Amino acid sequence: MTSGINKAKLTETDIITKFVLPAIQKVGWDDMTQIRQEVKLRDGKVIVRGQMAARQKVKSADIVLYHKPSMPLAVIEAKANKHDMGKGMQQALDYAHLLDVPFVFATNGDGFIFHDKTNPTQLETEIRLEDFPTPQQLWHKYCVWKGFKSEYLPTITQDYHDDGTGKSPRYYQLQAINKTVEAIAAGQDRILLVMATGTGKTYTAFQIIWRLWKARAKKRILFLADRNILVDQTRINDFQPFDTAMTKITGRTVDPAFEIHLALYQALTGPEEEQKAYKQVDPNFFDLIVIDECHRGSASEDSAWREILEYFSSASQIGLTATPKETEEVSNIEYFGDPLYTYSLKQGIEDGFLAPYKVVRVDIDVDVQGWRPTKGQTDKKGNLVEDRIYNQKDMDRTLVIDERTQLVAQTITNYLERTDPMAKTIVFCNDIDHAERMRSALVNLNSEQVKKNDKYVMKITGDDDLGKDQLDNFINPKKPYPVIATTSELMTTGVDAKTCKLVVLDQGIQSMTKFKQIIGRGTRIEERYGKLWFTILDFKKATELFADERFDGEPEQVKTTQPEDFETEEGLDNIIDGTDNIDSADPFAEANIDPNTIQEPEAPYDTNNVNGTSNQSGMNADMNGDWNDEEKVRKFYVKGVAVKTLAERIQYYDTDGKLVTESFKDYTRKTMAKQFSSLDDFIKKWQSADRKQVILDEMAEQGIIWQALEEEVGQGLDPFDMICHVVYDMPPLTRKERAQNVKKRNYFTKYSETAQQVLNNLLDKYADAGVQEIESMQVLKVQPFNEIGSLSEIIKKGFGGKPQYNQAINELEAEIYQMTPPKSA
Repeated sequence: MTSGINKAKLTETDIITKFVLPAIQKVGWDDMTQIRQEVKLRDGKVIVRGQMAARQKVKSADIVLYHKPSMPLAVIEAKANKHDMGKGMQQALDYAHLLDVPFVFATNGDGFIFHDKTNPTQLETEIRLEDFPTPQQLWHKYCVWKGFKSEYLPTITQDYHDDGTGKSPRYYQLQAINKTVEAIAAGQDRILLVMATGTGKTYTAFQIIWRLWKARAKKRILFLADRNILVDQTRINDFQPFDTAMTKITGRTVDPAFEIHLALYQALTGPEEEQKAYKQVDPNFFDLIVIDECHRGSASEDSAWREILEYFSSASQIGLTATPKETEEVSNIEYFGDPLYTYSLKQGIEDGFLAPYKVVRVDIDVDVQGWRPTKGQTDKKGNLVEDRIYNQKDMDRTLVIDERTQLVAQTITNYLERTDPMAKTIVFCNDIDHAERMRSALVNLNSEQVKKNDKYVMKITGDDDLGKDQLDNFINPKKPYPVIATTSELMTTGVDAKTCKLVVLDQGIQSMTKFKQIIGRGTRIEERYGKLWFTILDFKKATELFADERFDGEPEQVKTTQPEDFETEEGLDNIIDGTDNIDSADPFAEANIDPNTIQEPEAPYDTNNVNGTSNQSGMNADMNGDWNDEEKVRKFYVKGVAVKTLAERIQYYDTDGKLVTESFKDYTRKTMAKQFSSLDDFIKKWQSADRKQVILDEMAEQGIIWQALEEEVGQGLDPFDMICHVVYDMPPLTRKERAQNVKKRNYFTKYSETAQQVLNNLLDKYADAGVQEIESMQVLKVQPFNEIGSLSEIIKKGFGGKPQYNQAINELEAEIYQMTPPKSA
C-alpha cells in the first residue's frame, strides 16, 4: 500500500520500488523475463594521462522492458518526486537510441511522460500510472512500426544463445544481430556489417547464425575466412555451442552430414579444377554464408575467391569487416550494399569497450632527410649500391642500414625497461627478413630477459613454424612468454591479443584498411591484467593516417620524439608521462622536404601466413632476402652509417581531429574553464563538498588525473593548489605549508585532549599523503591512531559519536583550505 506516503521524501529507488514497478507489473509485464533494472549499456570511457588511466563513470538505464530477451521495447527513467515528471526524458532518449527502441517513459512516481516514436503526430503525452501500456499493446505497435509480417515473427523472435553465465550481447551487438536477422527474414540476401576490431564481430556472427539456425530459417551455413587462426579461434571459442553440428572443412572434402561448416577459402578452391572442392555440393547446398574479414578482397571481382560466393549466389551472404574497402579497384560495398550497421573505433573508445591509445612518434634522420651512398660504395655482400637518395620508403624495403635497425631495437628496449619489460609487444616489420633482423637485435639488447626465458623475443611469421607455434601463448593472457613478437603480416588481423600494450610500427603503411587492422591489435581491454590502454611507437610516420578523415578514433596523445630521449631517465620520463612541451621546428622544413611528396608503399604481402595453398593475385612476393619478385627491386645491406634523430614535440588530437601541441597543464586549463567560470566558483565547489574525493573523481572523469598533473607541476602540492596554480595562476601552497598554517591558528583547543591528538595526527597524514588519507575512517585503524584506541573508541570517546567525528573532519578541511596566501620570500 502506498497511500499516506509522503512522496517528496522518497528516494529515486523508493519511487521505482513503490510506484513504478507495481504499475507496470499490474498490467502484465513479467518480472522474470520482461523487466530488467539497472541496465548498464556502456562501460565508461578510459581516460589516459601519462602512465595513469581512469574510467569515466556511466549511468545505467533504470528499467528496460523486453518482448523477449533478444528484443528490447522500452526504456523507463525514474527520478525522485521532487523533480518534474519529465526530468529523466533526455537521459532515457539516449538509452533508447542505443537500444534502438521507440518507446520511452519518464516518471517521478505521479505518472509517466510517454515518448512514442511510432506516433509522429504526437510524440509525447502524459499518462497515469494505471494507464501504462500492456506488453501486447507495445509489441503490436512495435511490429507495425517495424513493418514485420506475421511470417517473419518465428525468425525475428528467436532468442539468442544463453550460455548460462549471464553474458548477453552488448547494445551495439544486439542492434547488429537484430537488424541482420530482421533483414534476412524480410528477404535481403546481401548484408555488410562494419564493426571495429575488438568489438566482437565473431560473437555477433555466432548469435546471428544461432538464431537463424534455431528458427530453421537457415539450415546449412558456411563461415568463410582466409587464415587458419581465424577459423580455429572461431571454432574453439565463439562457435563452440554448435558442438557436433559443426565441422571444419579439411582435405578438400565437404561433408553434407554437418550443418555448420567452417572453412578457409584455400580449402575450398585453387587455381586447378580439382582444387575447387566447393563444386562437390549443389549450388543450393548452403543457404547462409558468413564472410569474415571481407575487406581483404573476397568480394572483389578479380579475386580468386569471389567464385565461391558466386557459385552459392542463392545463399544469403553476410560480410563482416572492421574496415570496408573502397578504392577504384575494389569495393565490398558494391557487392554487399551499404553497411546495414556500423560500430566504429571511435564509438568503441567513447563507450569504454575499446582501449584508447597514446602515440610516440620517432623521426630518424636517414628516413626524413635521406641517405646517399658514396661513389662506388658496395654493400655487405659486395654489391654496388645504386647511386640515388634513399629515404623512408626505402628503409628495410630496398635498403637495410644495420645502425638504423639497432637504433629502433634500442628505443623499443629502453621504453619497455622504463615502463614494463613484460608488456606484450608486437613489432610490425616490413617483411620477414626485417622481422628476423629485428628479432636478433632485440635478443642481443635484452640478454638478461632472454636468459630467463629464450622465448622472450620471438619472430612470429608465416614461414616459421616454431614462431607460429608460439602465437597461442603470445595471445594467452595467462602465458608470460613470448613477450615481444616481431612480425610482418601474420599478426595484422585475427590475432586476439587482449593484453598487447605496445604496438611498434616500423613498416611502411599506405593502406588505411591495413593501418586500422594493425591498430586493432591493441584496442582490446583486459582489466583483469591491467590492460586499459596501449601505446603506439611509430618509426615510419604511419600515424599520420590518424589525420585522414577516413580514420575515426582520435589518439589520447601523439608525440614526436627522438630515440636518444629513451636513453636518459629524464628524457624517457617525459616520453612516458607526456610532460614535455617542446614544439621544435618541423623536420621536413629543416630538410627542405615537402612531406606531401613522401609516399610510403604498402609492405609486400606475406603469402605464407594463410596456411593454405592459394596465392591471391598481386600478393605473391619472395620475402626471403635480396629480391622482391613482385617489383624486381634489389635490397642492399649496408653498415657503418651514422644514424641520428630529428625533432621533439608532444601532440594531442583536439575535438576537431587536428594536431595541437598541448601539455597536461594546457588540457587542465581548458577543461576546468568549461566547468567553472571563475576561481571563486571552483573554491566554493571545493569547500562545500563533504568529501574532496568526489571532486577528484569528477576531475578524473574529465581526464584530469591529478597524480599525472603532479608529475608535471611538482610533488607535494594538494590537488586544490595544483588547480588554483595551473588554471588560475595563484601562488601554490604545499600540503606541509597548509598544515603548518592550521597549526599556527591553534583552533584545536576547543576539542578534548584525545580529539586534539587525533586531529593533529590527521593533519600530519594530510601533509604527507593528501586529503584522501583523512577522508577515510580506516586511517584510524593504523599507526599512530591505533595507539590511542580502537576505531570505535576514538570516535565515541574522543568525539562523542560518528556525526560529531564527521563534523570535526569537515571543520579540519575548512581550516586546511582557508585561502591564506603563503609568506613572500
